[in-house]
Amino acid sequence: MVLELRQNLKLAQKLVMTPQLRQAIKLLQLGRLELTDALQAEIEQNPMLEEAPASTLEQTNPEALSAVEPVEKSESKVTEGVEGEGPTSVGEVNWEDYANNFDADFSFAREAPPADAPSQFDFISSTPGLDSYLLWQLTHLELTEKDIEITEFIICNLDGHGFLEAEIADICEHCQCDEEDAEGGLRIVQSLDPPGIAARDIRESLLLQLDRMDYYEKLPYIIVDQHMDLLETRNYMLIARQTGATIKRVTEAIEIIQDLTPYPGNEFSNEQTNYVVPDVYVHKIGDEYIIQLNDDGLPKLQLSEDYVKMLSTKKALNSESSGYLRENKRNAEWFIRSIEQRQRTIYKVMESLLKFQYDFFEHGPSALRPLILRDVAEDIGMHESTVSRVTSNKYAHTPQGIYELKYFFSTAVATTDGDTVAAEAIKTRIRQLVAGEDPYKPLSDNKISQLLAEENIKVARRTVAKYRDQLKILPVKHRRKAKVK
Repeated sequence: MVLELRQNLKLAQKLVMTPQLRQAIKLLQLGRLELTDALQAEIEQNPMLEEAPASTLEQTNPEALSAVEPVEKSESKVTEGVEGEGPTSVGEVNWEDYANNFDADFSFAREAPPADAPSQFDFISSTPGLDSYLLWQLTHLELTEKDIEITEFIICNLDGHGFLEAEIADICEHCQCDEEDAEGGLRIVQSLDPPGIAARDIRESLLLQLDRMDYYEKLPYIIVDQHMDLLETRNYMLIARQTGATIKRVTEAIEIIQDLTPYPGNEFSNEQTNYVVPDVYVHKIGDEYIIQLNDDGLPKLQLSEDYVKMLSTKKALNSESSGYLRENKRNAEWFIRSIEQRQRTIYKVMESLLKFQYDFFEHGPSALRPLILRDVAEDIGMHESTVSRVTSNKYAHTPQGIYELKYFFSTAVATTDGDTVAAEAIKTRIRQLVAGEDPYKPLSDNKISQLLAEENIKVARRTVAKYRDQLKILPVKHRRKAKVK
């Protein structure tokens, strides 16, 4: 075999994804919050794009495009920009609006600041959390420098639940102290609010809380201290036998324990909660369902009228600037069309889901039908991957509640009469059976399987157990409630 270089002609067909096509696919799978960020980023990068005023009734520029339909004209005022003498200068600013001062002699006779004036709290870098709250409490205690070093090290080694992640040996090594000083510093932190803080596990956290409530060496304390394994399995009869207490006293002690907080640090979490904003609304008006896309909060895009006029004037720009603006104009037009295509695709998918899952919108999750991506893709004439991207991280507000679009797709489970039922409908039925069970005689997985069989739904016991775990329902031994004699 001889190795040599040759020139060959080859004819082939292949799909090349242009940057614009990649952008359209990326926009299709973005969630609502991510889409808002993408729109703002594109406005900042592309000079040909600008946000259309909300009061615009119609575009004054015939070449301008908008990502959404224009809304009715309103008289709401638009915030004016800060004036200055040049592009790099800054106009006069009232810096008293930004001052971090809290005037105790505040009077309503003074002129009220504007409604859009920045607040002092807008400049706080982070929300105070558990560590800040504990360190603030330490400032009110008379501690030595060594105790301050030890307690601060312990506070800085608490996890989000308020549990201590460091060992006593780690405290001794870092603070250069003996075990007695380390234990003393730990007791100082554990005496702070909230009760149960700086525990090593849930058991110690409950014991600290019970001690703070004057239950030391009483029945609730003894149950947590010596019978934690029986408490976890809810074996109240054996707890009563081993402690020598009546089942009534044990039940009362369990109720005290259940009122405690296993994770004392959770209520001081400073993590920001992101609420679900639906991408589409489904309203029932009379006997008809109306689909409405949610455009609230999304910037209305259009081409910049100033730059479009500059392009129409041939002598206003040189060839390099003209080419730059034309390229950005094409990108802006493609971006706006991609947004419009995304909205139309979401509408088509929601319309198809409404047709296939009409019984769900009428009667709830128990009426959910088996559905796969291929069914919707064939109905709207698109590929399955497109439907998958559209339904990812998209939410619909329906008369039955807010659901992710992927929720409407469910595998089929055969029934005894030859029909099929959706797996989500079976989960809903299992949740209903558990909610209506006798707490003293809860339903086992085998019993739930038999009850479903009576409804012509053939589901094995292990499948019931799998669905129960997915629903985060405890096993029967953990749901059983002890009878009080």
